[in-house]
Amino acid sequence: MANAQPSAAGTGRGVAVVTGGSRGIGAACARLLARAGWTICLTYRAEQEAAAAVARDCDAAARQFRAEHGITDEPTPAVAVGADIADPASIPGVFATADRLGPLTVLINNAGVTDRQARVDEMTADRLSRMFTINAIASILCAGEAVRRMSTRHGGAGGSIVNISSAAARLGSPGLYVDYAASKGAVDTFTLGLAREVAGEAVRVNAVRPGIIATDIHATTGDADRPARMASSIPVGRPGSADEVAEAVAWLCSPAASYTTGAILDVTGGR
Repeated sequence: MANAQPSAAGTGRGVAVVTGGSRGIGAACARLLARAGWTICLTYRAEQEAAAAVARDCDAAARQFRAEHGITDEPTPAVAVGADIADPASIPGVFATADRLGPLTVLINNAGVTDRQARVDEMTADRLSRMFTINAIASILCAGEAVRRMSTRHGGAGGSIVNISSAAARLGSPGLYVDYAASKGAVDTFTLGLAREVAGEAVRVNAVRPGIIATDIHATTGDADRPARMASSIPVGRPGSADEVAEAVAWLCSPAASYTTGAILDVTGGR
């Protein structure tokens, strides 16, 4: 990751909050940002052991970073916070925990849900409420907490917010989960608006739209084999990995992307 060298935010003095960091794309982002020097505060809803394992990986990566850069002090240990961000009341506590680790400089809005494949005439209000609460509303609330800490308007030193969207936002996912696609479309629109709102306050806001990525999210839709089955429809001929998505996220957080805000980056293998 040659371009993702950290600034002062990545020498043990900057904190990255990664929501939904116990598995998949979130876990990959947490590990990669730790290798670039950020102190990690990740959230999980139920998978405490998996989240603890990711935190340990982050600690090892932080030590490696220090060894490579001649930094002799011990890294601040990564923290895994149990929080159901579907409950707005849980969100301030996540950021209060991050405050104790150091100044917040990165937010990765990764936590999200999908559901069983269904047509719109089979969807319930409860399903839609859950989808939009977690995928869109929680991301907006977390971004608000981050802006209060990062924005120069509030006395912050700046930072980067990366929202994890989905290629479904532009494909629509007909016959699969148009509600999920719509919730991620909301994330895209929010990204564009917030980027312009805080551009003059030293906060950059971007999004990454993963395509078909080989993670266990497909099992929750009842289609665990989808990545392999869809490989022939992807121009590069294979599904992507969580690590490949994390590379794009880490670049957007890095000084190499200092002039990039309001971007929505497809990581889709050309699909």
